[in-house]
Amino acid sequence: MKELYEIHAEMCKVFSNSTRLEILNLLRDKELSVTELIKKTRLSQANISQHLSIMKSKGIVVSNRKGKNIYYRLTNPKIIKAFDIIRDVLAEKLKKNGKYVKNL
Repeated sequence: MKELYEIHAEMCKVFSNSTRLEILNLLRDKELSVTELIKKTRLSQANISQHLSIMKSKGIVVSNRKGKNIYYRLTNPKIIKAFDIIRDVLAEKLKKNGKYVKNL
């Protein structure tokens, strides 16, 4: 059981960074190339690649080379369910505190 907790904690590290959360959201229902992710996030190639490398090492995304481009997709759609549940809990908390939350 301890091993499961350790793996869980490692995977949750992906959820602890706002850039990785943005990438997760962008990959929620489609495969995107590094170039597309750079355009959508307005981050540098080095920055995107660093985050994708972390996400890949944690088993969150997989890559696929097509010609000159590398495409990334989520390994399991349940990852987005976890993402959405956490976001919904936080949005409810903000709403209770009288803060407006823009829908994503």
